Amino acid sequence: MTHYQLDARRLLCPMPVIRTQDRIAQLQPGDVLQVTCSDPGAAQDIPAWSRINGHTIISIEHTDDELVISVEVGATS
Repeated sequence: MTHYQLDARRLLCPMPVIRTQDRIAQLQPGDVLQVTCSDPGAAQDIPAWSRINGHTIISIEHTDDELVISVEVGATS
């Protein structure tokens, strides 16, 4: 398992999900992608996309202006 970072700050819907999708396509099952976003809608969009595509949300951390979503890549990537 390897950890990766994705900076999706200052991107509006649907770009955080699209960037997450593109990056996860390059990773192996079991890898973890930590996505940092400033779009509050990503807190619902990325988990929904992950669920549909067989990935697991490990955590969602909220700060004042950002959220950090950790996604474990599933076998369907």
